[in-house]
Amino acid sequence: MVRKAADLRINLEPNLKGGRETTRIVNILESGEMYGTGRLFGISIIPPGGSIGQHTHRGDFETYYILKGRARVNDNGLWHDLGPGDMTQCRDGDFHAIENAGDTDLEYLAVILYPRDDT
Repeated sequence: MVRKAADLRINLEPNLKGGRETTRIVNILESGEMYGTGRLFGISIIPPGGSIGQHTHRGDFETYYILKGRARVNDNGLWHDLGPGDMTQCRDGDFHAIENAGDTDLEYLAVILYPRDDT
């Protein structure tokens, strides 16, 4: 499969999870293209002053890999400052939030996968 940048679906998510401003999500894969392993593989873009509100993951887990900008991340109640090349993971049952801590767009790879059942 090949998909050109202009053909990637973009979601506009105002006040995502109770956050501020509108987050853009560039869907690299659609959930149906992930072979049942997850529901998001994309780039999230949060404008200056924007955020995604605190939320708990149930039945999945999410990893962020910072590409551009400065992030402030709430990881189960502990705040961390992240920049390009840093990552954070919110495991099944945990909670997190992210905000743009800089004056340019915050861009990061976001992947939501389902835990594997080893039983």
